[in-house]
Amino acid sequence: MNLNELRDNPGARLKSKRLGRGIGSGKGKTSGKGVKGQKAREGVALNGFEGGQLPIYRRLPKRGFHNHFRKEYAPVNVGAIEAAIEAGKIDGGQPITEATLYAAGLASTGKDGIRLLADGTITKAIQITVSGASATAKAAIEQAGGSVTTTVAPKAAPAEAA
Repeated sequence: MNLNELRDNPGARLKSKRLGRGIGSGKGKTSGKGVKGQKAREGVALNGFEGGQLPIYRRLPKRGFHNHFRKEYAPVNVGAIEAAIEAGKIDGGQPITEATLYAAGLASTGKDGIRLLADGTITKAIQITVSGASATAKAAIEQAGGSVTTTVAPKAAPAEAA
């Protein structure tokens, strides 16, 4: 095979429609754009424009609130930690940190930390330091003889109005 023999697979490239090449082509004269007007011209972007009528995105009510400063934590279950220790990805005898969990591939990076959740079971006594942990996850690890340290203080309950 030579370079001059290379070809695309049949049907891999679609031929572009040739516009304005006579009435016999089916796309001659106005090239399928009708006659005159803004939409017949080049560089038109009318997304969301409804001819002067109030557009639907302005007619519909806006609901909800999005907090841009919200912290988002990567979830890690105690069962996944147990499986990683058995697979040899994590040394259960050493203290486990968030960096250890990221390195083992248990949590996705780009979040504000790791939150420990209680799905699964754990039998090893481990010392773990994470941003947050659910009460049931803490109880499960402490029942197995380990300890959990959290680096982010839990949210305080809202104060009662006097």
